[in-house]
Amino acid sequence: MNSTDQPRLAVRSPADLIAAVPYLLGFHPADSMVLVALQGKQIIFAARADLPAPGSDPKPVSRYLAGVLGRQDADAVTVIGYGPAAQVTATLDVLRPDLDGAGLTVLDALRVEDGRYWSYLCPDPGCCPPEGTPYDPRASQLTAAAVFAGQVALPDRAALTAQVAPVTGPAADAMREATNRARQRLGDLLDGVTPEDLIAGRPMVGITRKAHRAALDQARRGESLTDDQVAWLGLLLTFVPARDDVWERTDGDDEHLALWTDVFRRSDPELIAAPGCLLAFAAFRSGQGALAAVALERVLARYPAYPMALLLEDLLRRGVPPSRLVDWPMLNDKRTSRRRRRRGGR
Repeated sequence: MNSTDQPRLAVRSPADLIAAVPYLLGFHPADSMVLVALQGKQIIFAARADLPAPGSDPKPVSRYLAGVLGRQDADAVTVIGYGPAAQVTATLDVLRPDLDGAGLTVLDALRVEDGRYWSYLCPDPGCCPPEGTPYDPRASQLTAAAVFAGQVALPDRAALTAQVAPVTGPAADAMREATNRARQRLGDLLDGVTPEDLIAGRPMVGITRKAHRAALDQARRGESLTDDQVAWLGLLLTFVPARDDVWERTDGDDEHLALWTDVFRRSDPELIAAPGCLLAFAAFRSGQGALAAVALERVLARYPAYPMALLLEDLLRRGVPPSRLVDWPMLNDKRTSRRRRRRGGR
């Protein structure tokens, strides 16, 4: 699910909407049901689910999508099915009553396959021929406008998953060595900490805050962290009070996304949970729900019971819009406060 708090693009036809969908999701969908929700004339949300396999019950997918859209304050929706007619039609037959039940007006229902689209709601063969209407997204002015605005549509969801894949080879070997050095450094540091302070997390919060600020400053300057910085920050984030302090300072700005993508990809596998969740949260705040989802998938594959990951996954599944967190972070961070005043909140 993705918010659409992005540069505004004019959609004037079904072909324009089909051209817009990859930029709303962040990748080109295939074998998918996509719902584009509107409030008035403005697109406010896009949700995607895998198309049910042939012969399987489409009701779970339908209930999920209708439930997500029902929480978006939308009043209308366009449904787009990507794939074979039999699968799309079977799902749409179940989905339309569920959308009606959620109080949503279905503006159009389209099927897309092999460079053509069909409308289920248009009865005019002159407008909507039975052989489908050809379209070329590359020729759309909307595609050009989206690219000009800096929006990206990856080839498929696998390409999105690759963006959060762990480093391998010599880079992974170097991170293992850096992580061992960080563990030794942490052990030396904790020798002088009382058990009470350690449980409360007080020393670790201050140390982590300092490391986080330095890393974020480097991200703002476009500088990469060293292996030792990544390992040290990842290790500090295993202390929950320290992690939560960083979480409260995590926004959806580019530097937050860049920082946590880098730390997540390079961290030792034992330390990926917190950086992966912070990346997911930053992606959610920026309206990139698909990126948040693939980050959480990787975290939960290794740590299926990690509470922060489960909380964020539930946030995505429920389709909670990023606008619900308009006052986050609620901290006395002067730089954050200045940025938020300049842009009038998020």
